[in-house]
Amino acid sequence: MTQDLPGSVLFCCDHNAVRSPMAEGIMKKLYGMDTYVQSVGVKNDLEIDGFSIAVCQEMDVELSRHRSRSFDEMEQWGDDLSSFDLVIALSPASQRRALELTRVFHLDVEYWPILDPTGLGETRDAKLTQFRAARDQIIGRITDRFGAPTQPQI
Repeated sequence: MTQDLPGSVLFCCDHNAVRSPMAEGIMKKLYGMDTYVQSVGVKNDLEIDGFSIAVCQEMDVELSRHRSRSFDEMEQWGDDLSSFDLVIALSPASQRRALELTRVFHLDVEYWPILDPTGLGETRDAKLTQFRAARDQIIGRITDRFGAPTQPQI
């Protein structure tokens, strides 16, 4: 069901190292500056995954400069959770944390169950296949939710 683009979206997952940075980068690629987009994790104990960087680079989405951050760090760095129009959780743990943090705000939290590709596949090619599947799930959910991209594609 396509809905209007909100003014701001926060994607979240477990570590802000795979799914949520991919979603942030893809959303920015598809809709440009039409909406403010950020991402966080429940924890910040991992750096951006190289496979996420690789599969997003295939569609000209740059993730190599992404720095992982947690919900707590997000607030320390000046992004107030209440300033977002929509929080999209990509994992059960991040959904629980987002709901816990938004109890006092009138803020929509959606849950999109996106495949966690980490640990799947034995070879580099098999791992890339799993990360592409997660990337493609994210693209599908974003375009289903927000409609056709507003930015020209490659």
